[in-house]
Amino acid sequence: MKPDIYYSGLKKGQSRADCLDIMLKGIDEHFSAVRKGSFVGIKLTVGDEKSTGNITPDLAGIIVRKLKERGAKPFVFDTNVIYSGQRQNSVDHLNLAYRKGFTPDRLGCPYIIADSVFGTDSRTIKVDLKNIKEIRVPSMVGILDDLVVLSHITGHIMSGFAGSIKNVAMGMASRAGKQVQHSSVKPIINSDNCTLCGCCIDMCPVSAISEKGEKAFINSEICIGCGECIPACKFVAVNINWHEDMNIFVERMAEYAHGILSQVKRKIFLNFAFDITDECDCIAGDDPRITEDKGIFASKDILALDKACYDMLKGENDIFSRNGKKAYLHQFEYAGKIGLGSLEYSMIKL
Repeated sequence: MKPDIYYSGLKKGQSRADCLDIMLKGIDEHFSAVRKGSFVGIKLTVGDEKSTGNITPDLAGIIVRKLKERGAKPFVFDTNVIYSGQRQNSVDHLNLAYRKGFTPDRLGCPYIIADSVFGTDSRTIKVDLKNIKEIRVPSMVGILDDLVVLSHITGHIMSGFAGSIKNVAMGMASRAGKQVQHSSVKPIINSDNCTLCGCCIDMCPVSAISEKGEKAFINSEICIGCGECIPACKFVAVNINWHEDMNIFVERMAEYAHGILSQVKRKIFLNFAFDITDECDCIAGDDPRITEDKGIFASKDILALDKACYDMLKGENDIFSRNGKKAYLHQFEYAGKIGLGSLEYSMIKL
């Protein structure tokens, strides 16, 4: 039986909050399984300091109220990142979240960084998949029974498309887990374009980039594949290896998502197709939108949900394709093979 994808389209003159209210009424039965007193984690990211397209605290707050009506104890959470910026530790991360309005009084619940102050809270769970034999995740994974994942649909500098799978795989992994997923991606320097401005050297979190022959040089033995150097370069001198490594990268994300979700009893996924940019919220800033706002999608099947969003949003020329490369299609296919979800679905328009 094909999983249901619920779709609340954004109508002309309608607010995003109204669009979400329609969605929540349509999937009310999905929330009925949430038990009174249950701790419910709501996964989302606030994005970078300059990001303007991330899911807003007001929209998250509507879902918080819905869960509290059920007698649940919701909390919004994220994890620290491996690259430079305001989300490398919980102190800076929380201050950023508060500046962007993710405060307890506005959300109606706490905002929590799940992997401790420095991202060191990590437990190991065996999964034994093709690329990943064990995953490294915050200790709450395996304890939490109820999970609501709120994902902002965007493009992505590596995978091309980012939705719920990326949000769970990267966003619910510990820093060690994030590094493992990125480790197959090794950027290289195009020396013809390099001006040795030093931006990539300054941004690298593991000091893998140095000067060599009056050009920047990436030591692949040290590089963790985080991709921080790519947006740092303003001269298109840092290139991605769009070959086998990218397929391994998206496979590892699918494997991490599979391992994490296998530890959670009840989960609901909502994808927000508003303010869709070519880059993800980590680096997009206030970049122009690459397509019109569509609305909100929801499902209990993470793969079917991402696939449905992609199918509706891609357009004739596939807005998520990068240099003709479509790593996300390989991810969809691979995720289906390992049992993450279904590639087929039934669309229910609300």
